[in-house]
Amino acid sequence: SGTSKSYSCFGYPLSIFFIVINEFCERFSYYGMKALLILYFTRFFKWDDNLSTAIYHTFVALCYLTPILGALIADSWLGKFSTIVSLSIVYTIGQAVTAVSSIHDLSDFDHDGTPNNLPLHVALCMIGLGLIALGTGGIKPCVSAFGGDQFEEGQEKQRNRFFSIFYLAINAGSLLSTIITPILRVQECGIHSKQACYPLAFGVPAALMAVALIVFIAGSSMYTKYQPQGNIMGDVAKCIGFAIKNRFRHRSKEFPKREHWLDWAQEKYDERLISQIKMVTKVMFLYIPLPMFWALFDQQGSRWTLQATTMNGKIGLLDIQPDQMQTVNAILIVVMVPIVDAVVYPLIAKCGFNFTPLKKMTVGMFLASMSFVVAAFVQLEIDKTLPVFPEGNQVQIKVLNIGSNNMTIYFPGETVHIGQISATNEFRTFDLDKLTSINISSPGSPVTPVTPDFQPGHRHTLLVWGPNDYRVIKDGLNQKPEKGQNGIRFVNAFGGSFNVTVDGILYEDVTSYNASTYQFFSYGTKNITLSSLEIPGGCNNSFKSLDFGFGSAYTYVITRSNIRSGRCPKLDEFEDIAPNTVNMALQVPQYFLMTCGEVVFSVTGLEFSYSQAPSNMKSVLQAGWLLTVAVGNIIVLIVAGAGQIKEQWAEYILFASLLLVVCVIFAIMARLYTYINPAEIEAQFDQDEKKKKPETVYAEIDSASQTLQTKM
Repeated sequence: SGTSKSYSCFGYPLSIFFIVINEFCERFSYYGMKALLILYFTRFFKWDDNLSTAIYHTFVALCYLTPILGALIADSWLGKFSTIVSLSIVYTIGQAVTAVSSIHDLSDFDHDGTPNNLPLHVALCMIGLGLIALGTGGIKPCVSAFGGDQFEEGQEKQRNRFFSIFYLAINAGSLLSTIITPILRVQECGIHSKQACYPLAFGVPAALMAVALIVFIAGSSMYTKYQPQGNIMGDVAKCIGFAIKNRFRHRSKEFPKREHWLDWAQEKYDERLISQIKMVTKVMFLYIPLPMFWALFDQQGSRWTLQATTMNGKIGLLDIQPDQMQTVNAILIVVMVPIVDAVVYPLIAKCGFNFTPLKKMTVGMFLASMSFVVAAFVQLEIDKTLPVFPEGNQVQIKVLNIGSNNMTIYFPGETVHIGQISATNEFRTFDLDKLTSINISSPGSPVTPVTPDFQPGHRHTLLVWGPNDYRVIKDGLNQKPEKGQNGIRFVNAFGGSFNVTVDGILYEDVTSYNASTYQFFSYGTKNITLSSLEIPGGCNNSFKSLDFGFGSAYTYVITRSNIRSGRCPKLDEFEDIAPNTVNMALQVPQYFLMTCGEVVFSVTGLEFSYSQAPSNMKSVLQAGWLLTVAVGNIIVLIVAGAGQIKEQWAEYILFASLLLVVCVIFAIMARLYTYINPAEIEAQFDQDEKKKKPETVYAEIDSASQTLQTKM
């Protein structure tokens, strides 16, 4: 039994406040680090989207597989308190190692801003993530149950309220960190060269994990601590194994059938253990369909964030980064949990509808499925606005006249007239085989044929500036700029050679009648500075760009103004890819549906598991519940990897229909489930034992933690 000195505050044990603050810091640390991961992989390690998504989901899956280990250590060896402390130390080290892996100066020997030994950084990062997965997973099943242990009998109401507060602490932590760490990431830092500040963005979560550890240890004297109960998981596994073996040995007709397959373990294990395991296996069976919910839920951080990058982030006065859209989930949770608890459920009960936990979970699955249908519709809206890019053997050509003559371009089957310093509005698409001849001419001069130098599947710009002066330039953009950024390139029609700086990024040596490659910038207005020996004295050489939106691309042409203006440089801008027009606010309905689904599904799921589990097996079921989250992430890996579905909206519909099918199966399983009261069954066993030997009175302490959250 437990030892404790009870201090209380508002009718709650004082020790609870330490646990809640610890959870807040730990979740801040975890989500802050996780929000950065996908960008860290794509930008620092230069991995592509698919590899990054795969490693990301593998990491998340690992974080939910290690709770089994945590439950084992706590139950059979160290007890919950020591397990939390020792694994938090591992966790803090992991966060620190990950932060160190992102210091580019660590292996940047030639000080050019890129690490010379990337494998070293990748190795450090993977070690760090491994330690984090062990730490965060290992303490997950312990912290919540340890919180539940702090309440005495007759404090069920406070205990249930504690789990709601606990859930809010989790979401407040994740909310703040998903807002704050992207802001830290865009700071510049470095010893020899300035770069995006990953060490700071990873360092702050590491520091908070250390704070979480210190706060938790500080409350040590006030906690109720129970002795570890022995290796429960081992007993469960052994008993099940024996039952199966024994059943197999006695498979012929002459042996009488037994009521339940677990009854075949009766020869070796006592009734109480067998009946406890029956309760657990009954619940575990219900868990089989659940991973499909998490498969959809966890795509908020991957697919939905990538969807946001093709949208316009101006919502009213706010400018929202694509990776900040995930905060919508956390904001909605903080608002919805109290509303659902205080308003929605009581209303349903008033209507006389028995809204059982399993019915709630079925509704949660249905809502999550609908959120993906909505995401598919949003995707179709986005697809309408996306530019058409060349496919297969097609090429696209845009004509840009940067000279002082009017020009005529003869394509197969069409003729384009174009004035000075102007461009055709859109790209023309041609089949490479049919693009037999292109000719250019200007009034009063002969026709010049263009030697085609086109790459299939790409966009090209045909620069023309004189009767026989042209250049074909491959644009290198065959998709919308990533992460909602904007591409800018410069064409020099001034003469000589220019260096152009845009917000601190240099375009080096843009030569005469040539184009630079695109560089990418976030939304807003940029400062453009030109420097060249060709610029006459007294000229203005700094300009303001237009106010960029999200996902556009522009070409700026540097030309000379007329003699009256002193032949100074001036900029003309041409739009290559229009900015995203579909507003990110359109994602709010799908986030709303998903969050409603989460509130009724995951809040209820653990409450249900706890209410159906015998007292000594709560952490076993807790780990089982977290295991469904791990399997969900593995499903994403398989479907996204093996599916290779071209259309994103079709992938959303596929996931939605998979979950719908699972939802129907789960509803049928739920109809067949009979609820039990483990405490009554245990009490029955106690009475039977008293009859046998009255001198032993078993005092079982039920440390049921009723509602518990996966967000942990």
